[in-house]
Amino acid sequence: MPKMKTHKGAKKRFHVNSSGNVMRTKGPKSHFRRRKAKRVKRLFGSKILLDSTAFSKKIRQALGH
Repeated sequence: MPKMKTHKGAKKRFHVNSSGNVMRTKGPKSHFRRRKAKRVKRLFGSKILLDSTAFSKKIRQALGH
């Protein structure tokens, strides 16, 4: 049986933390970076928990977890 391949698009966008939750990055953090406030850029830097449990199962499967 061959190994399961990781979905590279999902690998770039999501990751699974130590408790098994799927984390995602926030959206518009690279476009027009100079004109955004420092606070906004700092808030976009963090990762947040993925809301949908059904979608997180699909993401976890795509990541090979």
